[in-house]
Amino acid sequence: MSTTTETASAFGLSGTTGWVVGGAVGGALGAAAFGLVLWLFDPVIVEAAIPSVYGLETEGVIGWGIHIAHGVLLGLIFGVLVTREAVLGVLRTDTETEALSGAGIVLRVVGAGFVFGLAVFAILPLLVLPVWTDVGGAGAQVGDFPTAAIESLLGHLVFGLVLGIVFALTVDLEGRTDARPLETGE
Repeated sequence: MSTTTETASAFGLSGTTGWVVGGAVGGALGAAAFGLVLWLFDPVIVEAAIPSVYGLETEGVIGWGIHIAHGVLLGLIFGVLVTREAVLGVLRTDTETEALSGAGIVLRVVGAGFVFGLAVFAILPLLVLPVWTDVGGAGAQVGDFPTAAIESLLGHLVFGLVLGIVFALTVDLEGRTDARPLETGE
């Protein structure tokens, strides 16, 4: 039995595929949590509005499937960004602020997930979705999609937090070097 204390990021998935699994699983779970937030406010958003953006029928669980697929894709993007030299280096940097210097890599990745969720909210529903629906002609079908509503902001923040938590707990960020972040630190 070891007397050393291990953190989740010290024994998570390593190698060149760890970030893929962490990003995909974190994105799927984050999207499910986000979808639940939206569903609690208005079930029609997930069930009808999301499929209508793609011109699909609004029956069954199509909206949930699309929403989870979006989460997986965004989780993979998060995984790529967090394991890049510039971002990983910043997450590991010692700071002079007591509050941040005590925060380990796990807490910093969770914070990065929160910021990522906020960035996704600022870019996708506020900028991309209105243009997409106008150009694609789906504006009338989408109806009252809550692009700038509080439930959309709250959902994206929940998505980012869950993504950050799952990623931090499943991916070995301690064994990575800043020079080659997608490979093991051997």
